[in-house]
Amino acid sequence: MLRKLAKMSYVTRVLKVDPTAIHFSPTAHIDGALPTFSDPKTHENLLEAAKIIRDTDGVVGFPTETVYGLGGSSLNDKSVLNIYHAKNRPSDNPLISHVSSIDQLNRKIFGVDSGSPLRNIPAIYHSLVSEMWPGPLTILLPVPRNGTLSSLTTAEQPTFAVRIPSHPVARALIALSDTPIAAPSANTSTRPSPTSASHVFHDLNGRIPLILDGGSCKVGLESTVVDGLVSPPLLLRPGGFTWEQIKKMGGAQWSNCKVENKKAVESGEKVRTPGMKYKHYSPTAKVVLFVPTHQERSRESRLDNVIDIINRKASGSKKFAVLTGSFFPSGMIKDDRCVIRSMGESMLKIQSNLFALLREMDEAEEVDMIFVEGVTENAEGLAIMNRLRKAASNEVISF
Repeated sequence: MLRKLAKMSYVTRVLKVDPTAIHFSPTAHIDGALPTFSDPKTHENLLEAAKIIRDTDGVVGFPTETVYGLGGSSLNDKSVLNIYHAKNRPSDNPLISHVSSIDQLNRKIFGVDSGSPLRNIPAIYHSLVSEMWPGPLTILLPVPRNGTLSSLTTAEQPTFAVRIPSHPVARALIALSDTPIAAPSANTSTRPSPTSASHVFHDLNGRIPLILDGGSCKVGLESTVVDGLVSPPLLLRPGGFTWEQIKKMGGAQWSNCKVENKKAVESGEKVRTPGMKYKHYSPTAKVVLFVPTHQERSRESRLDNVIDIINRKASGSKKFAVLTGSFFPSGMIKDDRCVIRSMGESMLKIQSNLFALLREMDEAEEVDMIFVEGVTENAEGLAIMNRLRKAASNEVISF
């Protein structure tokens, strides 16, 4: 259930920041050294956003390397409630806490400021974080008994999710506020995640005071979430790092890492990470996903079948879209109502473009049905198909 807060409205401001003007030392993600700035305006705007995070119950939209986040203090119940309220997000859906350094994790969440930097991170994670932090990797840690973390970030579970983002704006915001930031994607709940400041403004204008505009996000999908506290370890949510990379960089303990493949979660069941329980990543338009399978039929025969299905399902549409990858040709549908867009031919391009194209079809093209060419579920394809299956709900067709 969403816990109730008094409704608040804002004049939402968008402040430009230049990621290239923010500079960190090579060890800042460990020792917490503050960044330097080559652009005074970027520094000024970041300090304003940091003040909101540190000194108020407010929340801020900001870029990460994955998607734009909606951030509030992980240590402040009211800030966390304001995140849920702005997104209209159920409060039994946990949030990831973002820190700027391992030093900040130790001081601000575990409440200790001496000893080995990795003393609060179980050994099974050491290889992963040394290779993948800062970056799109989220790990689960036990909630400290006497820690300061708001229980609302964990959905009252014994673990919490944490990562160090690599985007300079995100790192600088967290470092300047010296506050762990709880941050789901900065969109209305269930909508495709935002990869630009304009996406955030479209969804949350009037609901939050400030958005930091640092340009488009590079990765385009949320972080990978892993649980090393169980045996065998689990990949709970595929994302910016692939399952193959986790197994390779994690060492022997991660060689048997399993992928959480639960298709549905019961209404009363608790989940350990965002993105597992509720409808996610969906545009307003209905999404139909085509899933490639190993078939003996010719390419022409398979395409003819896809075209027949699209023409039949779109017969009552005012306007529909086809998002293509490497298999569907650009001119496959001859219909004036059809908008065709390429997501890209490489997995990385598709991953980066996916959410933006789903939003474009909704917001700019005003289509009522979107047909999407799926990809094979290896490497980056696992995360891509995870998002597309959720966006399409039960509308999945093999071809």
